[in-house]
Amino acid sequence: MNIAKNKIDIRSLSLNALQEHFIRMDEKSFRAKQVYEWLWKKSCFSFNEMSNISKELRTKLDENFVINNVKINTSQVSADKTIKNSFILHDTHLIEGVLIPTPGRMTACVSSQVGCSLTCKFCATGYMERKRNLNPDEIYDQVVLIDQQARENYGIPLSNIVYMGMGEPLLNYKNVIDSIERITAEDGLNMSPKRITVSTAGIAKMIKKLGDDEVKFNLALSLHAANDEKRNTIMPINEQNSLKALAEALKYYYAKTKNPVTYEYIIFDGVNDGIQDAMELAKFCKHLPCKVNIIEYNPISFASYINADEDKVEAFANYLTKQGINTHLRRSRGKDIDAACGQLAIKEKSKTVEV
Repeated sequence: MNIAKNKIDIRSLSLNALQEHFIRMDEKSFRAKQVYEWLWKKSCFSFNEMSNISKELRTKLDENFVINNVKINTSQVSADKTIKNSFILHDTHLIEGVLIPTPGRMTACVSSQVGCSLTCKFCATGYMERKRNLNPDEIYDQVVLIDQQARENYGIPLSNIVYMGMGEPLLNYKNVIDSIERITAEDGLNMSPKRITVSTAGIAKMIKKLGDDEVKFNLALSLHAANDEKRNTIMPINEQNSLKALAEALKYYYAKTKNPVTYEYIIFDGVNDGIQDAMELAKFCKHLPCKVNIIEYNPISFASYINADEDKVEAFANYLTKQGINTHLRRSRGKDIDAACGQLAIKEKSKTVEV
């Protein structure tokens, strides 16, 4: 354990920084590019597997660097073939990620933090303490492992990635952006940014930063109410990020990126399921091009919310559609194994592992 602590996390280095380390080790700088390719393009977790690198250099790498790769701790398979994973990190923290197979797509739902600090009242992760942010490579590893799972179990590679697991992605902004850069880079996983969606509870200033950075991936906002009083109750983050502030930030984001926004809306029984709520949502949708995903609620033991009746959900969706709003009803996947939206929460303790 102490030896590993003295080593450099090799995936925290840019290619230029790695080349500088190689020069200091009296190695050719082009060797750094070979190693970099093994780390990112080939998703290699062991120096010994780098077959075009000499044994002597592999030994040097092992003496000076460490690959802090994520490992699958446990996996559960749902009746609908969704697979929920508990991942163990190098420091023994646990996170969760999900493989969601649906007709026409294979989606990885990945986490961006260990726990969460936002305390959304309907979300199991919100009742956990936020331990730390995930590093870019820890997010990347979730994608790699879930892709392997998709290929091994269903013979189909990943087609989509959603940052909708544990944590608030925009409160881990740099690492999330860096992870997407590695996932979409030609010398990384080479996935299209249009296949990636980052979901936020609504941090207005960071939404504006996404616009300034002219990101190419998709943005989803967990809205759940278009009324400040109701949203404050459901999502305390709204007290510092009002609907007016979010609307301004989203309009700024759209002006910079021309990317439509997706609004996620869970309909809770007796809370936000009325036609008045639908009218308020329709009004909010007029700010910029968007679509609405109406999501089935998945009850958790920490909260008293329940899913709205089917007829109310249909009436809500029909109202939005009649207002010309692109509206989709999303059915939950994996709720029998607590893998559905809002259900991710570690129920086991971190394990002590050899590092």
